Amino acid sequence: MPHFVSPDPASEDSPKASNPLYGQLDKDGLISLEINNMADDELAEDATVLEMSAPHRASLKTPSKGSDSETSTVSDPTSEEDYDAQHVDPSQMISGSKGGGYDRDEAASNMRKERSSPALVQSGKIDAPKDERVAGARRPQRRKSIPVRLEKTGQDGRYILRADDLEMREIIKTSLLHGSAARVDSNGKKRRSRFSDLVFTRQFTTFDRQNETTATSPFHGFFTLFWLGIVVMIIKVAALNWKEHGSVFGRNEVMTLMFHRDVMVLGLTDGAMCAATAFGLGLQKVIYRNWLNWNRSGWFIQSVWEAIFLAATLSWASYRRWPWTHNVFIVLHCLVMLMKQHSYAFYNGYLSEVFKRRNLLERKLKQLDRVEPARSPTSPTFNSNSPSEGRSPTSAKDGLRSRRRSLHVVHSNSDLRCESTEVASVAAAIESGAPLDLDQVQSFERIIKWEIEDLSEELKGKSSDGKNSYPHNLTVHNWAEYTVFPTVVYELEYPRQDSINWYYVAEKTLATFGCIGVMIVVSQAFIYPCVIKTVQMREQGMVLEDRLKEFPWILADLVFPFMMEYLLSWYVIWECILNVLAEVTRFADRGFYADWWNSTSWDQYARDWNRPVHNFLLRHVYHSSISTFRVSRTAATFITFFLSAVVHELVMWSIFRTLRGYLMIMQMMQLPLVMLSRTRLLKGRRVLGNVVFWVGIFTGPSFLCSLYLIL
Repeated sequence: MPHFVSPDPASEDSPKASNPLYGQLDKDGLISLEINNMADDELAEDATVLEMSAPHRASLKTPSKGSDSETSTVSDPTSEEDYDAQHVDPSQMISGSKGGGYDRDEAASNMRKERSSPALVQSGKIDAPKDERVAGARRPQRRKSIPVRLEKTGQDGRYILRADDLEMREIIKTSLLHGSAARVDSNGKKRRSRFSDLVFTRQFTTFDRQNETTATSPFHGFFTLFWLGIVVMIIKVAALNWKEHGSVFGRNEVMTLMFHRDVMVLGLTDGAMCAATAFGLGLQKVIYRNWLNWNRSGWFIQSVWEAIFLAATLSWASYRRWPWTHNVFIVLHCLVMLMKQHSYAFYNGYLSEVFKRRNLLERKLKQLDRVEPARSPTSPTFNSNSPSEGRSPTSAKDGLRSRRRSLHVVHSNSDLRCESTEVASVAAAIESGAPLDLDQVQSFERIIKWEIEDLSEELKGKSSDGKNSYPHNLTVHNWAEYTVFPTVVYELEYPRQDSINWYYVAEKTLATFGCIGVMIVVSQAFIYPCVIKTVQMREQGMVLEDRLKEFPWILADLVFPFMMEYLLSWYVIWECILNVLAEVTRFADRGFYADWWNSTSWDQYARDWNRPVHNFLLRHVYHSSISTFRVSRTAATFITFFLSAVVHELVMWSIFRTLRGYLMIMQMMQLPLVMLSRTRLLKGRRVLGNVVFWVGIFTGPSFLCSLYLIL
């Protein structure tokens, strides 16, 4: 594994740097940098050029002997997402985005552009940016790549990373220093946050015709070919049905099973289930009025309610003895509403504690205003040599923010007596009534105001104008709007569209019913006969040994139909239904999935195929388990996978009405497969990894169904 270092990005000309960048370059091209020291005599003349082309990606070019350089892709070294480090990238935005905090970022960006405009610089109203004063020219426009040199050293596997671009040097240095500070708290421990900051932006799904990248894709013809093949298959099945049964629909048992009874009861049950989620709104209003405390009893009441909500829905479905189609619909929608109200309740509960903390500090500030400064300090409860003393307000404020963010409990705890923080010491000194001199009063006032300012920003969240900041968001309108949004992660505000394209709604609605029709045809023609065959085998009293002999043939008959059903069910939900909801509600963030079909590992697939649920698990299960239970990342990953596996097994129960655990076991087996994908056998081998992934997708659904049918 080669290593490389670089001189201090702040140095401009001299190769002798006191703080070089030291890192690792893996065989597959993964790179990570840290600050380290290295002797200057290790430099060499040969160099390698590293071109940064986009966030988290780079193009590595190594000169060849007598030929053009070879290019390989360098990926983000971290496979784990950290929403605390995500920011809106204006280059990836579509014009017209509103809400979700993007307006403020855009306004700040425009202000920076305005301040750096040549007209203002020439008029003398503001100073030219530092790099423009040095170069004597205008700031360059956004570039597609930035050249960086990797120079070989006298030691094997070590390189010098050189950047001639001054702005690039500053970016590297700033990101390293800030990244190091963000990862480690004052005690040297990794910082943990319960509610990581999600970034909602305006974007289209991959297969949406409004996505310019997809519309101009060279593989667009294969997309057309796929649907043309579907049409040909439907025509063939319809012709065979007409020949054998005198109807293009054949015997139509699947359609009869879906609509022969309790359709109206199913709809009423679904409506009542959605209305019941208003319990979270009522609980949050009670907590806001200080009748309950979220950290003490509020979270427990909400958790008990969620358990009752789930149990009641499942019990009602079992009591009605609905067909599997009804059960699957109501169970899936129940799980969606469960995640929605959990995110709504726990995020607002967190904000309620932040709100109480801010009110407490505002009372302390008023109490401090009534203090008459003494001539000499006599208070022993506060260290005047604290880190915030002797620093500029900006640096002191950054220090307070970093220390406060190190632990979630410090950020939202409304009882300062349980803390050992600077602001808690200030509050204790004020409460003690001991005399304070003028310097202490002013220092205490600055610390409290900085804390109040940060808490106010936290309460404002993604709200662009502050109208939806806590507690103004606790309204029926806000709750109802969030309930119908195609997301299961609650935010105070989301990016919105200006209008609704009803032609687009009609298009996606038609596609929804068309895909459902195709799925019914596939089920009727290819899956239903296999299911009936296995049922007859059980009814005829065939022993397990004889049924197992039929297992390979049942599996072979179900492989392609289940693959088709899997793809179509994913397409109809994540491409059609969610886009219809997003368009009707003017929800602008359509990032419902990523290119999961290019996955090379199962953890990548888990992140990309269902982004809304992945975001929920990341925020409310993974990060919350780390911050609440203080578990390691490995343990948090296991908890997340296990919860997901249990939920998927619950869906299988709704279909077969029996708990076997096959799906849960196979899903937990993805963890060792993820570890395998990071070994030398598969790491960096994209084609092999993608082949292994598709073999699993091809055989997994049919294998599971065969197990449930045969055993």
